[in-house]
Amino acid sequence: MMESLSNHAPNPGVRTPGAVAGTIEVICGSMFSGKTQELIRRLRLCGIARQKVEVFNSALDVRYGRNHIISHDLSKIPSHAAKTSHEVLEKVDPATQVVGIDEVHFFDEGIVGVCEALANQGRRVIVAGLDQDYKGEPFLITARLMAVAEFVTKNLAVCVVCGNPANKSQRLTHTRKRIEVGATSKYEARCRRCFAK
Repeated sequence: MMESLSNHAPNPGVRTPGAVAGTIEVICGSMFSGKTQELIRRLRLCGIARQKVEVFNSALDVRYGRNHIISHDLSKIPSHAAKTSHEVLEKVDPATQVVGIDEVHFFDEGIVGVCEALANQGRRVIVAGLDQDYKGEPFLITARLMAVAEFVTKNLAVCVVCGNPANKSQRLTHTRKRIEVGATSKYEARCRRCFAK
């Protein structure tokens, strides 16, 4: 579907990049809170509005494939896999009006400057990512983006233990690596009370 979104001619009523003030939008929260699903929803609306959209994902996230971002409910949209933040900046087409980035916390710290540069060029930048790691400690990249963003949406999941709103990602494996890509076999959403550090 993304190919058709990207190949639309820009809507004559929509200003080109640089003609308007850009923005940064951050969608954050725990695992299973619907971050990617919300990112896909917003990007599809941009496509319906005939805006030129490009989507990026970290090359670390290969759970469902390399050329799509896919939510846990299997909604998907085509994307480019990028190993570094600089690669995102290099690959953005000059005519692109909206840039989506999923799993933003997987990128190097340069992604904050890249998002600001894209927004300063008049683009709408929409990113999604975890705000806390498996220990409940903030991801600095997401925190910095939240600080400079015009819009921040914090999603909550449902605690699998008690059913309350959940903002923590409980790791179920014993690895101590800060970043371990995974889904329901490796993580659960937990509330503050049920989260075990």
